[in-house]
Amino acid sequence: MTQARVPGPLVVLAAAGLLLFLLPLAGLVARAPWGEVGSAVTAPETATALGLSIYCSLLATAAALVMGIPLAVVLARTRGTLRAIVRALTTLPMVLPPVVGGVALLLAFGRRGLIGAPLNEAFGIQILFTTGAAVIAETFVAMPFLVIAVEGGLRSLDHRYEEAARALGAGSWKVFLRVTLPLLRPAIFSGAVLCWARALGEFGATITFAGNLPGTTQTMPLAVYVALETRPEGAIVLSLILLAVSLAILIGLRDRWLGAP
Repeated sequence: MTQARVPGPLVVLAAAGLLLFLLPLAGLVARAPWGEVGSAVTAPETATALGLSIYCSLLATAAALVMGIPLAVVLARTRGTLRAIVRALTTLPMVLPPVVGGVALLLAFGRRGLIGAPLNEAFGIQILFTTGAAVIAETFVAMPFLVIAVEGGLRSLDHRYEEAARALGAGSWKVFLRVTLPLLRPAIFSGAVLCWARALGEFGATITFAGNLPGTTQTMPLAVYVALETRPEGAIVLSLILLAVSLAILIGLRDRWLGAP
């Protein structure tokens, strides 16, 4: 089959769009103080921020898996206006400014928040400015990516396997565990990695709700922000680290959502 040719004007516009992505990355690489990369990577504050980022993002991904998969099942297998409302609420963090999300979390889980105040008064539990607050913020902004991926996988699933299992006498819970989940493994994996990548790069909601406390809530994006004001070279190095992680994720998952070329 002859491959269709792309019209010349579209090629020009595509090249302009590609430059919009490439130029900032080229500027980052060109201005990087490569001689300081080794010392910056091994610096204690970098290791602390990177370790905290990985720890919080993995916990956020785990929480998203526990809550997001059931939510995706409900969205994929229900009908009506309520489903549309739930889907809108679920995907809202994807379009909501992160700082606004942080303010909303503050009003929900802060000392005077809807949930934070009763927890503080009854049990002395304070969520604000803790590592748990960073995990909650990352889960809030990252879980929609998992939900959308899993819901899409459910909609494209061949339901004949589930029907065959039910015909053989399996209950709904057993069908879900033994048939549906294994079939959803690629979608769950892709969604989880995207969720983790988004959590790893979260900034706005985290700094607003969890604060910027070194060793407690200062993740890598927050460390980049602080370094940009005091040590621009260090901020570039930290940005390169996050860039390398993001590229590794995208390259590793390319075939899973685009298919092999």
